[in-house]
Amino acid sequence: MSDFIPVCEPLLGGNEVKYVTEAVQTGWISSSGKYVTQFEEAFASYCGVKYGVAVCNGTVAIHLALAALGIGKGDEVIIPAFTMIATAFAVCYTGATPVFVDADKETWNIDASRIEEKITTRTKAIIPVHIFGNPCDMDAICAIAKKHNLYIIEDAAEAHGAEFSGKKTGSFSDIASFSFFANKNLTTGEGGMVVTGNEENYKKCRYFKNMCFPVDAPRVYSHDNIGFNYRMSNLHAAIGLAQTERADDYRTMRIHNAELYKKYLSDCKGIIFQKNQANALNVHWMNAIVINPREYGRTKDELIAHLKENGIDTRLLFVSMSRQKSLKEFGCDCSGEYPVTDWLSENGFYLPSASSLTEEQIKRICNVIKGFSK
Repeated sequence: MSDFIPVCEPLLGGNEVKYVTEAVQTGWISSSGKYVTQFEEAFASYCGVKYGVAVCNGTVAIHLALAALGIGKGDEVIIPAFTMIATAFAVCYTGATPVFVDADKETWNIDASRIEEKITTRTKAIIPVHIFGNPCDMDAICAIAKKHNLYIIEDAAEAHGAEFSGKKTGSFSDIASFSFFANKNLTTGEGGMVVTGNEENYKKCRYFKNMCFPVDAPRVYSHDNIGFNYRMSNLHAAIGLAQTERADDYRTMRIHNAELYKKYLSDCKGIIFQKNQANALNVHWMNAIVINPREYGRTKDELIAHLKENGIDTRLLFVSMSRQKSLKEFGCDCSGEYPVTDWLSENGFYLPSASSLTEEQIKRICNVIKGFSK
């Protein structure tokens, strides 16, 4: 279908071809090329922190952050019930146990008012996930972490350039992780980054990500710890540097598109958007909506099918961590109730959200949605 609108596609509108071509022509295609360091420095600076460590994807970025902080078997880490399962899996990789907290019904982020009831003597860290680019209530989360002497690891996979009280996501925590998957606001195709203001954490991440070879020292094949091969290639980093150079442009595009969706669907009953906090800048990685079937007159599944018939792609929202067979078998306590997370999963989905969407495309999507309501 020539007028098909995918749910997301990358925008490569800067120096990507120039930088990748230079890397190929010079033969620097592994993790040793100059673009890795340049990307790390540029992206860390963009986040307002001192150090960046580029890795091969966002999931391993979380794992590397946890490993650097010494999280391991017997520990508990608090995460949202409403998140991509990568957040939970990364905790499991360390041998620690994910503990779930329900979502806030308006922001869809972890409900900070429910965190303390999940803290035990085994709790070592909180992983707030900035869902769809909407920053968590970091004032509340930082206060809880300080009170209970817990680490904070921001999962900012979806929140490049998002802000809370004027500070960028990734700068509130002991250590933070980002994803650069192809559908993210900034992409390297596949890739991730750990950022931190702490030099010790930075050195540990560099050490563990490269098989525990000595950092900034001659290579010897004697390894004191179990390490990982989480390196990013110079080719991916070349794309990442070009993307970072245009980060604010792409951020503006995503925010503008979200405003257009809200504008053109403002008169359509039964459509619920994620709510922004007054002191936060949501960068709208995905434009997700929740359907109230009684008001809209149709179910989520009916609307998804109708959009598909009209050449408009969608995606379902996350299923609660408490309902994941893999996590139950791992040993997570999945017995609690997570009503907001279940409500989001049962009634919500993504609309097309690429930075390059045109206003005409958004109008078309919204007209199809409005025309299908009863």
